[in-house]
Amino acid sequence: MWKPALTTTLLAGALLGLGGCAAMNAVDSNVSTYSQWPAGRSASTYAFERLPSQQARAMEQEKLESMARHSLQVAGFNEAADAKSADFTVQVGARINRYDVSPYDDPFWWHGGLYRSRFGYGRGPFWGPPGYFGPRYYDTTYYDREVAVLIRDRQSGQVVYEARASNDGTTMGSDALIAAMFEAALKDFPQTGINPRRVTIQLPPS
Repeated sequence: MWKPALTTTLLAGALLGLGGCAAMNAVDSNVSTYSQWPAGRSASTYAFERLPSQQARAMEQEKLESMARHSLQVAGFNEAADAKSADFTVQVGARINRYDVSPYDDPFWWHGGLYRSRFGYGRGPFWGPPGYFGPRYYDTTYYDREVAVLIRDRQSGQVVYEARASNDGTTMGSDALIAAMFEAALKDFPQTGINPRRVTIQLPPS
């Protein structure tokens, strides 16, 4: 769960392993936003702010921030040359969790399914062609991905906007995919909407 301080749970080295072009043309994300944006105020200058845990992983965090810059620019923000002069501070975080899922996690297959071998049929999470001497398992790896953005008024420290975007798939993802998730998270800034809602972002040409 993302806490108000935007605790980042990023798998060690995960983003460092992201690279190349995404194999898809668009990224769909489930987006939730929460706004206390002051009426009549425009997006202006910002500076990234890091938690102590993010400071300890400076290279990973710098890479993550580079993925979020474009979405902040699209939302109307400009990165301040001097962090102390910025009107807002921005914290970004991401997590990528891996799950190995077997179809036999379903009780139907585990308890009631049949497997086939040279000895005929039996019960269990197995399958094999005639003459097959042992069980065969079918596992699928899924990745659950989430990014979050927390924007504060620098002077008061008040959180004025929070956004999250999540999706999953059978690959860890790519730099372009994570960047698209940040863009989805800030798509409606400074407005909110139905939480969660589906947002689609087109990926740039490979």
